[in-house]
Amino acid sequence: MAMITTTGRRKMTTIRRNPATLLLLIALAVLHPVPCRTGSIPGPIKTVVVLVMENRSFDHMLGWMKRINPEIDGVTGAESNRLKATDPSSPRFFFNNTSQYVDADPGHSFQAIREQIFGSEDVSAFPAPMNGFVQQAYSMTNSTAMPTEVMNGFEPESVPVYQALVSEFAVFDRWFASVPASTQPNRLYVHSATSHGATSNIPALLIEGYPQRTIFDCLDEEGLSFGIYYQNIPATMFYKSLRKLRFATKFRPYDLRFKADARAGRLPNYVVVEQRYMDSKALPANDDHPSHDVYQGQLLVKEVYEALRSSPQWNETLLLITYDEHGGFYDHVPTPVRDVPSPDGIVGPEPFFFKFDRLGVRVPTIAISPWIEKAT
Repeated sequence: MAMITTTGRRKMTTIRRNPATLLLLIALAVLHPVPCRTGSIPGPIKTVVVLVMENRSFDHMLGWMKRINPEIDGVTGAESNRLKATDPSSPRFFFNNTSQYVDADPGHSFQAIREQIFGSEDVSAFPAPMNGFVQQAYSMTNSTAMPTEVMNGFEPESVPVYQALVSEFAVFDRWFASVPASTQPNRLYVHSATSHGATSNIPALLIEGYPQRTIFDCLDEEGLSFGIYYQNIPATMFYKSLRKLRFATKFRPYDLRFKADARAGRLPNYVVVEQRYMDSKALPANDDHPSHDVYQGQLLVKEVYEALRSSPQWNETLLLITYDEHGGFYDHVPTPVRDVPSPDGIVGPEPFFFKFDRLGVRVPTIAISPWIEKAT
């Protein structure tokens, strides 16, 4: 895979790693207009581009990047889980560095994640022990194949686009999934800071559409532009408010419009890039969801970055790459399980009645802009 160009840096303040959990906060802070509501933006960043990949933990994708930047809270290979979380005589699985094509799709339901984080149904442990990943993976197949995949990560050379971006820009090593649950609850959080009580993917509710206020509503009211560049079904359509007829032109075919708009300097203030979530031989999925090939995801990230890098808007752009949730893969950093405020007081459905008072597992997040200090 050809390497990417990372020149063209500007100096300002450094964006450093911090315990951010919502890219919504970054976008609102960066794009917040002056009070006159003319749509003008006082800061240097005029365009925020958001790319949310699928179902990989920080340690799985970026843990071994510690070798190229020791400040990253990554892995050493000493990290482990036992086959039975509470049995000190149980076989131990150490974290490895041999991930390539991951065929398995580890557990990432609400109950599976609870077991991965706490090793049992008891969620009182503090800090979170992060000791149930192997146990939960083994329970799915009664073999050691999936636990081995779960306790494995990519060498920097195996994800060369991330290797280049990590070397040049900013890594967040305290960015956690918003909900200890599956894809759609976390994707709902991305642009609205709530899942409106969802803790699983319920097709009927997704079809009906979720009613909460979104960042798109805020941008529209403030006179700022947004665009959603989609490759097949856009997940942002699960927000009911985006189904309004007046927002129809905000949905733009990625292949036809993204590079053209970037080249012409016509990207809106807030850009969402949606991947191919569906896999076929002709058009392989590029969202990184197992068992989809991360090579395709690397190609997408490279394409998005290079389109922005060559755009006349580059010096006013922030690209944020993150993941919706960890997909069942191991991460060693304890998930925040205390002092997490509920966004709206809504309690999740039975049987768990989740109060949205703890976060999910840590996920990879990279911020890219000419205004970011190198390797932060």
